[in-house]
Amino acid sequence: MEIQAKLMEYRFHFMVTIMVSVIVASLVYAAPRILNILAYFWPLFASTAAFLAMAITFGGFQQLSEEATGERLMDYVAGRPEDSHKYD
Repeated sequence: MEIQAKLMEYRFHFMVTIMVSVIVASLVYAAPRILNILAYFWPLFASTAAFLAMAITFGGFQQLSEEATGERLMDYVAGRPEDSHKYD
């Protein structure tokens, strides 16, 4: 009787575990195979790879500049242009 009382304490845990297991098993059974997904999307993957290869080939890699990105723009917005002292 003591074991049955302990099991009744965890009945919701058992039900949730069984439901999650059934859901996962049904998703694994009903899901398409990875090769089917790759076969369906291979034109998209191939065109994306070709576009990236052409962009890198013709555009090259951007060289990193010495100046921090947007530093001059931030100076302009803050009202501190570099050449403001020329007009005094």
